[in-house]
Amino acid sequence: MKIHLYLLLLAAGISAAPQMSSMAELLTLLQQMCDVMTKDIQNLRIETPNNIDDVNCISTIFDGTEQLKKNPAMKKFSAFFQNFERLKQWLMPNLPKEGECDTERRRTTIFIKKLMTFIRKVLKTQDW
Repeated sequence: MKIHLYLLLLAAGISAAPQMSSMAELLTLLQQMCDVMTKDIQNLRIETPNNIDDVNCISTIFDGTEQLKKNPAMKKFSAFFQNFERLKQWLMPNLPKEGECDTERRRTTIFIKKLMTFIRKVLKTQDW
């Protein structure tokens, strides 16, 4: 009986863990990814929104993240992609219909920095 209670409390604690820690983890992993991609000799380019504040560009950010995920150098960052997927699932029902998004194919490091900005803005505007 004590073991079942312990497991129940453990599960409740995990599900009630503050989202901030996972967002901080996302940002830390993004910084590490940026460092890795700085040394990338493939010079991968990702479609990047010109204006990260444009609500019409959220799907572009999601698409770029999927493209980044396919890069072999990103395999060790699977924790980031799993956490980002949770963020994406949380945001999807709240997204308005999108219009046009002005984009440009840019270096991966620029995309990652814009992704960091996007996550920080989500943290500030959403009730975490």
